[in-house]
Amino acid sequence: MACALAVAFVAVVRVSADDWPHWQGPQRDGVWRERGIIEKFPEGGPAVRWRTPIAAGYSSPAVANGRVFVIDRPGSETRGNPTGPLERTAETGRERVLCLDERNGRILWQHEYECPYFISYPAGPRASPSVAGDRVYTIGAEGDLHCFDVASGRVVWSRSFKNDYGVTTQTWGFAAPPFVDGNRVICMVGGEGHTVVAFDRETGRELWRALQTKEPGYAPLSLIEAGGRRQLVVWDSESLNGLDPETGAVFWSEPFKTKMAHAIGTPRRHGDFLFISSFFDGSMLMRLDAKQPKAGVVWQIKGRSEVRPEGLHSLMSTPFLEDGHIYGVCSFGQLRCLKLETGERVWETLVPTRSDGKPARWTTAFLVKHEDRFFIYNETGDLIIARLTPQGYTEISRAHLLDPTNRAGGRDVHWSHPAFANGCVFVRNDRELLCADLQAGAATAAK
Repeated sequence: MACALAVAFVAVVRVSADDWPHWQGPQRDGVWRERGIIEKFPEGGPAVRWRTPIAAGYSSPAVANGRVFVIDRPGSETRGNPTGPLERTAETGRERVLCLDERNGRILWQHEYECPYFISYPAGPRASPSVAGDRVYTIGAEGDLHCFDVASGRVVWSRSFKNDYGVTTQTWGFAAPPFVDGNRVICMVGGEGHTVVAFDRETGRELWRALQTKEPGYAPLSLIEAGGRRQLVVWDSESLNGLDPETGAVFWSEPFKTKMAHAIGTPRRHGDFLFISSFFDGSMLMRLDAKQPKAGVVWQIKGRSEVRPEGLHSLMSTPFLEDGHIYGVCSFGQLRCLKLETGERVWETLVPTRSDGKPARWTTAFLVKHEDRFFIYNETGDLIIARLTPQGYTEISRAHLLDPTNRAGGRDVHWSHPAFANGCVFVRNDRELLCADLQAGAATAAK
């Protein structure tokens, strides 16, 4: 009987487990749906299952089919940007794609390729890998797109956005991850007539191209169903758009020009609403038409500057929409709650982002929803469990996972989004990739 119950328990745990195969998780919505996850960290923090040395980069990991994928830049010692945040740095070097065993962190295969940089903040790649079936897709900071065989690491095909499309790399590199939909892998490329391009996922052959914006921006693509159609949501440096993912045909387009191409966070859908927020240019809320693939502006709010925002001016963090409210990290680290339909501010706090209580430019934190609470990972390497409601911010527990290893705004920062999969959190800095156990009842382990 005891053995039968043990087997049944393991089966339940496995049924409730989920991979994190691409940016923002299985449904690309920043929600972790596994059961049996801790309510509060044990004393001393969660048990660390393994640590594996890796090199520098901002790319978050992807977890699928017992493997962990991440991109880095071997040999890079760059911290921050030597000549200032807006200046490009020329640097020789290579990028590397790593595949690790999810159980123990052992490297199963790796692929390196030459990749000289001419970008700002040249520590390493930005975009998270995307896993689909027996293929994994990666984009490097200079626009090198690769398709790998998951099992062996063999390069199935590759494309160079710079060579194939004649585009110039943006100031902060290519950051939008590959988006796999059916037989297509869709990417933000840039340039006249091919801001977004769809490739055949098995051959790399171009299927369609769309939009005219010179700079694609940095925002991940997303997919919604509204107005009776599947719509690919594309936020580029000049507009928010709804496209047919099969053909690239534009259903609708709303101008939203961003300073310095600061289209970064993922557009968020909530019911009939679609929301974006930018560091310099504030936020915009769209209402999706229920009968046709169309959308119209509900409100657009921009403060007097990013220093004095009236609503929400997000940088890298993707806001979360829930129960008629918006939760997001503003331009100087304020975690804010806004009313969705009006953009009116309800509350703000610096507690999860700034230990000294003082606002600081570009401060950020990443939000992932789990049941009735959030896991918030801040730029100092703390993982926080908290509740966010219209009544305020309630912190439940906090644990330090990794030290910040990069520099920005005169401080040490850690700008890589964690992945949550199979009862664990996977997170990297410029030195190591860590897997920590977040299952209820897991023991604390030595750090």
